[in-house]
Amino acid sequence: MKTITWKLHLKSDPKSVFNLLSSSEGRSKFWCENAVEKDNIIQFLFPNGQTYDSKIIKTVPNKEFHLDYFNSLVKFILIRTEHGGTDLTLSNINVSEKDFCEINAGWVSVLMNLKATADFQCDLRNHNPKKTWDQGYANN
Repeated sequence: MKTITWKLHLKSDPKSVFNLLSSSEGRSKFWCENAVEKDNIIQFLFPNGQTYDSKIIKTVPNKEFHLDYFNSLVKFILIRTEHGGTDLTLSNINVSEKDFCEINAGWVSVLMNLKATADFQCDLRNHNPKKTWDQGYANN
C-alpha cells in the first residue's frame, strides 16, 4: 500500500475551500456529479455512472476534512496563508500498488478543478458520460 500526497495553493480563504469540500453542493461543483450526504455518508456519483458511499471520518471546520474513499483514507488539511489564501495538503493513505498511477493522476484532476472552482468560479469538467476518465478524457 502507498500514500499519495499533493499540495495546492489557493487564493481563496480556508472557509471557502472547506465549504467546497464539506458540502454536497460544494463537492458537486468540482469533484463529482452528485454528492448527497446523509448520516455522515457521502453518496458520490461520478460522470461515468460509478458510485461510492464514503464515510466522513473527521471534520474540523475550516481546517481538516477526512473520509473513507474507495477503501483508503483521504485527508484534506487546510492552512491559512499570510495573505489570507489557503495551502491545502491532500493525503490519500493505503492506495493499492496496482491503482496508484491512476489514482495519483486522478487527484491532480480533482485538485485542479477545485482550484478553478474556488479561485475562478469555473468548472473545467465536460459533464459528458461518454467522455470520461474511462475514455481518456482528463476533463471528465
